[in-house]
Amino acid sequence: MSKPIVRFAPSPTGRIHIGNARQALMNALFARREKGVFVLRFDDTDLERSKREYADSIEVDLAWLGIAPDVVVRQSERVEFYDEAAERLRDVGRLYPCYETAEELEFRRKRQLARGLPPIYDRAALKLTKEEREKLEAEGRRPHWRFRLDHRVVTWHDLVRGECHVDCGSLSDPVLVREDGTYLYTLPSIVDDIDLKISHVIRGEDHVTNTAVQIQIFEALGAHLPQFAHINLLTTASGEGLSKRLGHLSLTSLREAGLEPMSVASLAVLVGTAEAVRPVADIDELASLIDFNHISRAPAKFDEHELDQLNARLIHEMPYEAARSRLAALDADGGEAFWLAVRGNLTRLADAVQWWHVVRGPVTPVIEDKAFLDAATKVLPDAPWDSTTWKTWTEAVKAATGVKGKALFMPLRLALTGLDHGPELAALLPLIGPERAKARLVGQAA
Repeated sequence: MSKPIVRFAPSPTGRIHIGNARQALMNALFARREKGVFVLRFDDTDLERSKREYADSIEVDLAWLGIAPDVVVRQSERVEFYDEAAERLRDVGRLYPCYETAEELEFRRKRQLARGLPPIYDRAALKLTKEEREKLEAEGRRPHWRFRLDHRVVTWHDLVRGECHVDCGSLSDPVLVREDGTYLYTLPSIVDDIDLKISHVIRGEDHVTNTAVQIQIFEALGAHLPQFAHINLLTTASGEGLSKRLGHLSLTSLREAGLEPMSVASLAVLVGTAEAVRPVADIDELASLIDFNHISRAPAKFDEHELDQLNARLIHEMPYEAARSRLAALDADGGEAFWLAVRGNLTRLADAVQWWHVVRGPVTPVIEDKAFLDAATKVLPDAPWDSTTWKTWTEAVKAATGVKGKALFMPLRLALTGLDHGPELAALLPLIGPERAKARLVGQAA
């Protein structure tokens, strides 16, 4: 296979969500593995709804995921290419003007349904004479333009779904150009795919029917077809489709919530495939797991709880060097010993701040049994402390008081940390140190 050229083509009309990330990652990681080219194409021909701020945020989100594009293209800067293609289609009789209003089309659709007929466009505009068209335009009507489909079955081999076929006789001729001369999604997408030499169109399965239409337009423009791979869509855990209105599932929100990019990427790529969903810490390893033959035909459910679990597992295995600069930015870099002591109790890296505060103080101790803690203080080992100090101390406390088990450990934890849960005190105690430990055991904030 020659080196692939693939594209992710979001509309910058909002922030992209985890479902969009799935498609972006499938494209980018496939290109990465095959040493191809990943194009970010902004489908921003809808000038009213497209915003540069959304385009900028999409680039930030993709960079956060570790998949910066090799090429960035904006359709709003390429209109002359679409004009030329539209003119070619007009010249060969495949793009024709239509004058119906939205209300007229809706009336016809309802009438066809009432008669038990499929609600497809009846091609009435093709029967208009030149004089009739001129009269309509004199009345102030401006045409929208439809692509005339060949009423035949279009087939292709899909890398995910296998052999596919769509009967184009059951479809309406698609509108490619609006009354104001602006373009809908279809024609610019195809023109750019041709011009950018896109080799693989990897996208959601909601575009399967569109593919038959697009294949006919590719052919009408005399272009070679790319290969198609229609991947299953992500839904919420309850089966609801993802959309931009679910703002908390936007990549921006997930990033701001402190999630690791590789936990998001791991779930977005692996869910709904034959691969076990697991945290993958390396982007190249994740790229090696892309296999279109292993993608399920059923929708893939995105479970936010599963994402939290993946995130925690990723952090639990994260080496200190990978966390070091981020801990420093949080003013919580307590060194490798601190990181190894606390990482097993984190679900977000930022949670380390809480435990650095426990180590450095001041912590207000919780004193449940002063007499017991006084006895424990008397047998507190001398410095220096290490990983064996906790065991040595608790054995001495048990011998001095006769207390054992939870009744021994919990009062010590509450006094030393102010909390009833947390990292192993064998690792935490040397970090707290003798001075702070003694002060907390006698009830002082330290």
